[in-house]
Amino acid sequence: MANKSVSAQLVIKASPEKIFDLLADPAKHSLIDGSGSVKAGRPGNPKRLSLGAKFSMDMRIKLPYRISNTVVEFEENRRIAWWHHAHNIWRYELEPVDGGTRVTETFDFSKGRGAWLIERMGYPKKNQAAMEATLERLAQVMASA
Repeated sequence: MANKSVSAQLVIKASPEKIFDLLADPAKHSLIDGSGSVKAGRPGNPKRLSLGAKFSMDMRIKLPYRISNTVVEFEENRRIAWWHHAHNIWRYELEPVDGGTRVTETFDFSKGRGAWLIERMGYPKKNQAAMEATLERLAQVMASA
């Protein structure tokens, strides 16, 4: 696979500010996770993320585990991204459009460790489906907010 990233995109009927507020709050990540693997934010996480912020999540893929992340991209109301120990990046980009905000979620493993293993285990395809589900859940949360 030449392209070491996969993305999903959806226009959501909410302002970039409201969507960004949710994305910048790690306690709310489990509300929108379409993969079913994000269970809860860990105690001690910041209430609002910022560039360089560190936060941890309780996760589960077959077995429970904890993942620690660092925010590596941050542009208020436009872009937020974090990576974990393997340096794979989860990124959200927000663009105001007629009718709401175009939200693009990307799993970028171009700078990560073990890209060959990610490809071999089929994670790009799995993550694509999970991101599509995440954006649908995000739209539902925004509609009820």
